Amino acid sequence: MQLCIFDLRRGQQEGQELDKILFFFPADLPFATQLSVIGLSEGLITFTRIFSPDAACEVIEAERHSHVFYEAESDIWMVMVVDKSKESKAACQVDALRKVLKEVHSLFVLFHGTMRSMLEKETSGGLIRSHLYPFITDYLSDFLTGRKLQLPSFHDCLMERGTVQMLTVGREAAIEVQSLVKVLECSAGTTSCYSLVLFQDLLVSTTLSPDDTISLFTYAVLRLTPHALSSGATSWSYLQRNNIYRSRDASLDQENNCQVKRPLHHNRWFRGNDGFLASDIWGTDNGSQTSVTPIVYLQLTEERMYLCAYQHKSLTIILLVPVSSILNGEQGLSLVKQQVLENASLKMLMVEEKLSKGWGGENAYHVSGYRYLLVDDERVSRASPPAKVMTLAKESLLALSKLREEVNLEKKRAKCSNSEVNCDKELEICVRAKNGAWVIARTSRGKELYMVLEKASETLLYAADSVEKFSNRFAFDALHILYIEAIISSPRYFVLYH
Repeated sequence: MQLCIFDLRRGQQEGQELDKILFFFPADLPFATQLSVIGLSEGLITFTRIFSPDAACEVIEAERHSHVFYEAESDIWMVMVVDKSKESKAACQVDALRKVLKEVHSLFVLFHGTMRSMLEKETSGGLIRSHLYPFITDYLSDFLTGRKLQLPSFHDCLMERGTVQMLTVGREAAIEVQSLVKVLECSAGTTSCYSLVLFQDLLVSTTLSPDDTISLFTYAVLRLTPHALSSGATSWSYLQRNNIYRSRDASLDQENNCQVKRPLHHNRWFRGNDGFLASDIWGTDNGSQTSVTPIVYLQLTEERMYLCAYQHKSLTIILLVPVSSILNGEQGLSLVKQQVLENASLKMLMVEEKLSKGWGGENAYHVSGYRYLLVDDERVSRASPPAKVMTLAKESLLALSKLREEVNLEKKRAKCSNSEVNCDKELEICVRAKNGAWVIARTSRGKELYMVLEKASETLLYAADSVEKFSNRFAFDALHILYIEAIISSPRYFVLYH
């Protein structure tokens, strides 16, 4: 796999071509090879814009490689070049690879702000390179198995990146969560603070915008939740040793007198005695032993916020406090944390207890006989537990991966047609896999359902009837309830929920 980030506004004059390269993986490839990959990508972007000015190419399929494109910001492109599997051309979903690019970009913006703003701040490009190389290297460490990168493949076709997975809670627990959110806002002493409440690796409540919610939820599941803290990867030692992951700009942070932030580095968060999570991501405060609280950027407002995380057993609470509202830096922030502990400790204990009693474990949302993925408007998803998905045959997953590619193409055609009828049209496809399993996709009103039935009878009618029963009982109604729970923190919706 090769992954590059380049800026079309840079390096357009002869002899300055290297200026356009912001990131390239593997970093030790000759510059001539890097420029060749980026030059081909730039040519394809320019060529396809002739026919589609508003939407340049997303993927180019060559005989041996797939070229996946994502315009992260205006004229800043991320391109992934992936070798095609010898076993099957359906090994990698193009849409899944694009979502990897989107995810790493959204996480980078969360902690550093936009790439364009960093380039405007320091025009030579040294600043952004010194941050991109370690950041993406840390991100890729999660995909490393032994000595090989395992990118999303047909094995992950019952997963969806860039969404949140929510915990379904009862009325009594929802009221307690709502009360806790109000207490947190009062304790922070400002009306412009935000919060996320998670139980295990599931979202319970959010007061952020959808895009910011997805970014914070993704980061929390990667590095903050109890499961993430206890499963610190051991692959980083290999990444440090291997020259392939070495950044050619590793010394630029020293030249630019900037401290490189490593928010995706494993084992950088730990739980303090007071329940708040501490981190040395930003180093320490003026040479002291006090860790500096990380700062994140909101996508919607570009506001800088302190990230304060509290954890009790399976409950994780993320509180975002505006930097502008804290006058004395870390000292003022410690007072906010003290207020939270004094006012909300009992509430947090009560919420954790109620959620634990109603939690059915990792298989809580497993539906016997089905292996499924539900996606609601690309914001919320729910899927069969990974252990259950592993019981499926390879042929079933390959068939589903191909089917998802077809559905994605149909969605893009509907979007490009600008027709309200097409955008709202319902679609259902049933495919018989080579091993006899039924693979089914259904879309309706912004919701998508993907399902594999390996033990269904021989008839299509039986398979269709099984999907209908599942849809009516679990799928679309369940996700509708999830959305009501997501907005329950707003009082005007509470009567509707009740």
